[in-house]
Amino acid sequence: MGKAKAKGPLSESFLQLPVHVSTAQIVDTHTHLASTFELYSSKYRKDPKYETVFDFVKGMYAGKRVEAIIDVWCEAPVRKLWKEFADSALLEEDRKSKWGGLEYWFVMGVHPHEARLYDDEIEADILEAMKHPRCVGWGEMGLDYHYDNSPRDIQQDVFSRQLKHAVSLNKPLTIHTREADADTERILKDIVPKDHPIHIHCFTDSPDFGDRLLEYFPNLCIGITGVVTFATNLDTPAIIRRMDNPSALPLRILLETDAPYMVPSNIYESLQDSPNANELKGRRLPLSHSAMIPWTADFVSGIVNEHRGEDENKVDSDWVLKVARENARKVYGV
Repeated sequence: MGKAKAKGPLSESFLQLPVHVSTAQIVDTHTHLASTFELYSSKYRKDPKYETVFDFVKGMYAGKRVEAIIDVWCEAPVRKLWKEFADSALLEEDRKSKWGGLEYWFVMGVHPHEARLYDDEIEADILEAMKHPRCVGWGEMGLDYHYDNSPRDIQQDVFSRQLKHAVSLNKPLTIHTREADADTERILKDIVPKDHPIHIHCFTDSPDFGDRLLEYFPNLCIGITGVVTFATNLDTPAIIRRMDNPSALPLRILLETDAPYMVPSNIYESLQDSPNANELKGRRLPLSHSAMIPWTADFVSGIVNEHRGEDENKVDSDWVLKVARENARKVYGV
């Protein structure tokens, strides 16, 4: 018998999520919008519903309370497309007509995977982008010893170089760190002032490492993506539990998607009520996007509630969304 044919992408109806019960505004503090739209376009190239990134944003987020996103440009060389996106968000009338009222912000840096490509020309392009009114930070940058796509000594040199520029410009930091706890901590403490705003993006490392960073940097927040919902991930829930104590409230977290990656696993329960739920059996959504954040907030609220006593106040997704929204103001000023 021949091999069964691989199933194609789910119909676009599954990207149109049900309206979540939460009422709080969504701020996605880390998304890759260009990559998300490009993945969407490749999956549905035969008959795409959305022809432009602006159509995609307006169509996907309509009625979903997505207030703002921070778009991340971290490629080397720098993609020139960033300026088209950022310029289109300068005027209020354009934000209404092109973005559907969404507040578009961005950060820029070079990812540790591509540190080997970092040079003076790329750095000059990033420094120019830092001047843009919609730029709110430098990143994502950091160290990744899981894949080692760039040599570790080069990763460290490029990380340090970017940090020094960001600190001199007083730009918030968007940090990628994976299996590099000791070197990330050492470099941050060597270069970054204690009170500098820092976002540790998509935290999945040891809770002890997270504790040390939170204690040393009072304006540091931990980024929580849909990966917190994965059964194999024990470290992210653990750092949330540690933060939820009387001396640390409210939680020092930021909510993010890292779209188009890491669809929250708990979202599939909501999709079972869809008219064409049968199509979902044995399948996974082809991409994530900013309107999925309330499901991550659901999971976070469950973590908080599970270890609170009967006499303590329970929380819900609205509480988590509001805490994260306020932290986005503190870290990024958005």
